[in-house]
Parts: sequence; C-alpha cells; structure tokens
Amino acid sequence: MNAIAPVTTPSDLFLNRELSLLAFNRRVLAQAEDASVPLLERLKFLCIVSSNLDEFFEVRVSWLKESIRLHANVAGPDGLSANQQLQLVAQQTHDIVERQYRLLRETLIPQLADHGVHFLRRTSWSDEQRAWVREFFFRELAPILTPIGLDPSHPFPRVLNKSLNFAVELEGKDAFGRESRIAIVQAPRVLPRVIKMPAAIAGVEHGFVFLSSILHAHVDELFRGMHVVGCYQFRVTRDTDLSVDEEDLKDLRTALQGELMHRQFGMAVRLEVSDGCPQHVIDFLLEQFELERTDLYRVDGPVNLVRLMHVPDKVDLPELKYAPFFATTPAALVKAPDMFSAIRKGDVLLHHPFQSFTPVIEFLQEAAADPAVVALKMTVYRTGTDSALMEALIAAARAGKEVTVVVELMARFDEEANINWAARLEDAGAHVVYGVVGYKTHAKMLMAVRREDGGLRRYVHLGTGNYHQRTAKLYTDFGLFTCNEEICADVNDVFVQLTGLGHASQLKRLWQSPFSMFEQLERAIRNEINVARAGRHAAITAKMNSLLEPKVINLLYEASQAGVKVQLIIRGVCALKPGIPGVSENIQVRSLVGRFLEHTRIFYFLNDHAEDVYLSSADWMTRNVFRRIEIAFPILDPKIKKRVIREGLRPYLVDNVQAWEMNADGVYRRKTSRSGIPRFAQQYLMEELAKG
Repeated sequence: MNAIAPVTTPSDLFLNRELSLLAFNRRVLAQAEDASVPLLERLKFLCIVSSNLDEFFEVRVSWLKESIRLHANVAGPDGLSANQQLQLVAQQTHDIVERQYRLLRETLIPQLADHGVHFLRRTSWSDEQRAWVREFFFRELAPILTPIGLDPSHPFPRVLNKSLNFAVELEGKDAFGRESRIAIVQAPRVLPRVIKMPAAIAGVEHGFVFLSSILHAHVDELFRGMHVVGCYQFRVTRDTDLSVDEEDLKDLRTALQGELMHRQFGMAVRLEVSDGCPQHVIDFLLEQFELERTDLYRVDGPVNLVRLMHVPDKVDLPELKYAPFFATTPAALVKAPDMFSAIRKGDVLLHHPFQSFTPVIEFLQEAAADPAVVALKMTVYRTGTDSALMEALIAAARAGKEVTVVVELMARFDEEANINWAARLEDAGAHVVYGVVGYKTHAKMLMAVRREDGGLRRYVHLGTGNYHQRTAKLYTDFGLFTCNEEICADVNDVFVQLTGLGHASQLKRLWQSPFSMFEQLERAIRNEINVARAGRHAAITAKMNSLLEPKVINLLYEASQAGVKVQLIIRGVCALKPGIPGVSENIQVRSLVGRFLEHTRIFYFLNDHAEDVYLSSADWMTRNVFRRIEIAFPILDPKIKKRVIREGLRPYLVDNVQAWEMNADGVYRRKTSRSGIPRFAQQYLMEELAKG
C-alpha cells in the first residue's frame, strides 16, 4: 500500500473564505446572465447578488477592516493577511459590480422593454409624464424630505446604513444670506425606489420610473432661489456588528435593544456613487466617511439594485417568471385523523419546498389546542415578523400549557423580530430563555409532550432549516417528525441543557455541538478511512452551505489519501481544494445555484454498506462545530433513508444544468451535458414531489 502523503502547509491546502464567498456570488450572477432563465427571474438574481454583497460588506469586509484597525492582521489558514484579503476583495468585487451593471444596462433593460416592461428615463418623459411626476413629487415626496445645507451650524448628517442619499451642489445665497455649496437629501425609506406609472400616462402596460429620477427632476424645489449645479446619488454601507458583551450582562435583551439603534450608524465600509458624480464631490464624501479610494464603487445606474427586487411582483407576465408549482403533503399525513396518530405509525419526512411546510404549522396548532398535550418546547433562530408558529405557541401558553421557548436573540439581522416575539411569549406566560452565553442556539427542535394511556409520550420535529414560513418556500430543507423514544429523550436532554445548569448528557442518537459533533464526525470519517485501508469500498457524501473548519478539512484530505471517495455538495463557501495529487485526488466539490436556495445539510457515510445518514442544522464551520448549539440526527427508518439519498444527494451529484465543479486551483467550472441529456436536480424534485 502506498504511504499516505504528508499534509503540506495550510496555505497550500486552504482557499480563502472571503474570496470563496465572492466566487459564490459570481455563480449567482451567472444565473442572471443565463438566457435560459426567465427574464424577470434574471432580474431577481441580479438583485440577490447586490443583497449578498451588502451583507458581505456589513459583516465580512467590516471584520477585515476592524482586524487591521486593531493591528490583528494575522494570516488565516490560507496564509493571507487581512490587508492582502482586503486588496483582493476590492479587486474582485469591483469586477462583479461592473458585470452587474453592464448586464442591467445592455441586456436586461433592453430585453424587458421588448416585452413591454419599460424603465422610463427622465430625458425622454413626455409632457404628460412630467406633469404626473411633478404631482407625485409634491404629493408623496416633498412633505417628508428634509434637505440639509452644510454650513457651520449644519454639519454633515449621520447617514443611515444603506439609505439612498443625494449630494446636491449649489450656487448662490439663501433667504438668510447663507452661502452653502453642498446639501444632503435623504430619500424616504417608506417609499419604493421604483414607482409604477399608470399605463394611460406611461403609454405602456408596465412603465416604471425611479424615485431618484423624480427627485432629480424637482430637487430645485427644495432650494428655491438658489442654482442647483448637480445632484448625485450616493449610498454608504456600514459595519452592522452588534458590540454586546454577553459575558458581562444581566439582561441581554435590554442591551440588544439599545445596540440595535446604533446598527444603522456603524463604521462606514463602502461608498457607492452614481457614475456622473464629479471627483471633487466624491473626494468630499470619502473624507466624510473616512474611506479610501478602494472603498469607492462608481456605478452606471441606480446605486441600490436590491430595490429592483419588487419589480417582478408588479408585472403580470407569467411567461417571464418561473412556472408556478404547488407543494404537496405526504400521504401519511393526509390520511391520518391528526398529526399525532400519523407520527405514531412511523416517522414522517418533509422535503421543502417541494413538500409543504404547513404540516409543521398544523402540528403546533393541533398541539396548542389538544387537551392531552401538557407541554411544548421549541428553539427559535429565524422565524420572521409574521409567524403562525409563534402565534400557536402564544395560544398554547394562554391555554395553560407549559411552553418553553429558546429564543436566539443574536441571530444576525433578526434580532429585533426575535426580541419582539420573546416579549409577546413572556406576556402570554411562556418560559423564554436565551440559550447559553457565548453559544448561539442554531439547532432546529420542536417537542410536544402528550398524555397517552396513563403516561407521557414525546413527539418531536427536527429540521435542517429555520421555522420560517416564507423561507420554507424558497429554501431546500428536510424536516423529520418522529416519536422514537431515544431521539425524543436526546432532544429533551438538549432542552434541559439550554434551560438549566449541569454537565452535558451522553446522548444516544444525536450528535451535538459543541460537545460531541466533531468527535462523532471524526469517528465516522476515520471509520471510512479504516474501511478503505482494509481494501473495501469506502465513501462519504456531504451536502451543506459552507465547509471551513480546518480539522474537518484535514480529516477529509486524510480520507482521500486512504482511498475514500468523497463527494461534497457545498452551496457557498468552501476552503477545501479538491483534486490535488497525493492529497485530495479522491475528493469532488460541486455547487448548485438555482431557483431555490440550497440549504439542506446531509452527512452520508457508506460504513461498509450500512449507509449511515444524518441530517443537521450545522455546516462544517468552526462556529457550527465548536461555538454553537447544533444537532445532527440520524435517519433510522430504511424507507426514509432511501428517500434522503434519492432526493437529497443523487440528483445533485448528476446535475449538469445548475451544477458547478471546483478545480484544484479553486476555480469553479459550470457542468455541461456531454450526452445531451439535461439532468436538473431542482426540476426533477419538483416533478417527483410537487404538482405543476
């Protein structure tokens, strides 16, 4: 047997996290560039790229800048310092943004116009259109605009994170004899950035005008008697990290509420300006926000493409959108008189969004109304501002049931919604806890305790995705209903850990971060290594959002060197390099980007053909494995196990329509069909599980 090659230096083996995230956004942008995707959906993908980049700057770029500021410029596993990463990020992001706007200008806008969807330019408005715009300005805009002329008594205003603003150049003196060369106008957030003009006035069925164009046309009304030299859009992105020291707090919720007010005014990390903005105005804005030239993004178009996301909803052209489908419900649930009797007959698997999320809601609603149910326990990470699940928990608490909810207050960008739900739950009489200090609760668990036959029986739902009605229609996820006694006992033990004190229990079926997840994962991978070294077939297949944890990556490299076939389906960030001779030639990495956001986490180990399958809330990232409360749960029912493999893994491994494969250099190449037969995982699942 050949000797196993030694692991070389980390910089030779690891891809950079930030650059990998940008590579993912290029794959999303490729969907917008793909002529086979319906036109209005391409516009949505273009907006998703902008939304992703917003979060990238708010979180990742701000972290790099803070590292440099604090002189913590230490190289990561890939060998790149924060300074080096920031330079590469700027180069690649400028390229992505340039591609975005070129696509919008040269392809999407002209093609939408061919289908009757027009963005009406200010320079081509008719007299009737100008009159409509003027009336809209005075009715909807002028009453809520607050222009701020800059002078010694009016310093540069505090500009909100990601808000649309205008720098207005002026000449002349105002009524008080003041002379100001520049003013700032912030567009109201309550108004859409794209307004649909009445068809009779637009001259087309779907005519849109940008809010920025309306303000441009009438900005002189805000500065009467003065001459407006120019009006230029700009937008600043800020650091949105919440500086809450969880270790030194008596009341996390109160502290968070205070910090949320400051999120809009964090350190500036990016400035976007319209292409026509003169250099001296740009220099002035950069100085005000304390930014460098590399932080500047000049764009030939609207400075906030995210707000174009609402355009498809205002256009009734089904041929330019994805064909609708209707999520189904498993027959086992349809035929059963209630959820509890269905689960007693056997485990039930839901595959979202192809199968409906409604049974999860119905399970909780039935439990809330069932006199035999005495207690409910649930974890909440992201659930949205309007949630039937939370309303059911509130109803259960008001009905006198023991309701315990572990609310993760530090779920990024969902803190405010979770704070509000926590308050409402407490008011209803529920026990609300915020998990464990220093460890986000990311596990997805729901348990009902029911009195049956003189005793108590537990029913649980475990998932790979959030308890969120809206995203359940957009994200691919699995959810499992079971009353298996060992799994239910494990879930109960995890809840006890989260709400009480004491040492971690030895769980029988679940893997749990931060205690046993890595150890169990290592054990499963090493088992495949030992099988391969014994000369038998060994295989690992895993599907997740991100792969970053160096210890896991090194284990997978070791598995590859031992002859284990490793297939990885990683939607987003991946630091592992496949196909390196002597290190990872037995590893394949692929990514799928399509209509639905791939969110399922599946861990498959051949285990001498016993086929161990786990579903999980956790990615293979350091934070998920060591710094969060996460679970991985086994699929024990043989039929359901086959379903997970058949639906969650196999279609993705043969997809040649939306799949990208990574080369040893870390570059992704889009798969194409050599046989001419398209294999389309998401389409296959819609055809197999949903109704067209």
